[in-house]
Amino acid sequence: MPYPPELVKPMKEELTRLGVRELLTPEDVDAALKNRGGTALLVVNSVCGCAAGYARPGIALALRHSAVPEKMFTVFAGQDTAATERARQYIPGYPPSSPSIALFRDGHLVMMMERKDIEGHSAQEVAAALVGAFDAHCAPQAR
Repeated sequence: MPYPPELVKPMKEELTRLGVRELLTPEDVDAALKNRGGTALLVVNSVCGCAAGYARPGIALALRHSAVPEKMFTVFAGQDTAATERARQYIPGYPPSSPSIALFRDGHLVMMMERKDIEGHSAQEVAAALVGAFDAHCAPQAR
């Protein structure tokens, strides 16, 4: 059973205020991620403490960097379950993990942060890992 919408609303808004677009259905996920050029960030958001303490604040810090993905999307595990399930199909080889952060370039997964890469790391460490990936894959010289 999904979490009540009023419970997850503030957690979703932490990302949507940053310009990260919510994907609410499997069709939304396909339209956003299927055979797309450029760079795209996909965040599997969550109610857990590591999403609140490390992932979302780390993403907010990383998005202040000069090089950022062209498109940014999020699904919410435990709320938008069908969209989350579809999103996970775009990151094969990784078990379901929430929170998690995936970076795509020209439709190919180029960086993945699973919960184990987020939990126990500071927001600054999460941001530093993301900034490194942004520099490698999103900066103009990366093209």
